[in-house]
Amino acid sequence: MNKLTFSMFAVASLILPGLVSAQATPRIDQRQENQEKRIDKGVASGKLTQKEAARLEKGQEQVQKAEDRAMKDGKVTKQEKRSIEHTQDVQSKKITRQTQDKQKAKSKSE
Repeated sequence: MNKLTFSMFAVASLILPGLVSAQATPRIDQRQENQEKRIDKGVASGKLTQKEAARLEKGQEQVQKAEDRAMKDGKVTKQEKRSIEHTQDVQSKKITRQTQDKQKAKSKSE
């Protein structure tokens, strides 16, 4: 094996574990994506005002920051995962509450 091949193999062996750990929270990531879609759908349908959507987006950012902190050491512990999922539960309830309240976004014709 020549030096270049060996070097490429060594670099790949260092990078791949990082890539795998970056995908260690697919359930959290999928749920995050679903909640973002719910917010977008609420805005599009007029069920969420811009102010409500901004507040909900800020909550989603907090969930992402919690996930980023948990991933900092390369592994999400069960306790960190539970904490993130709890935060997502809270956010989900807020999204539901805001989309089902009687406030409507004003249409451009109003």
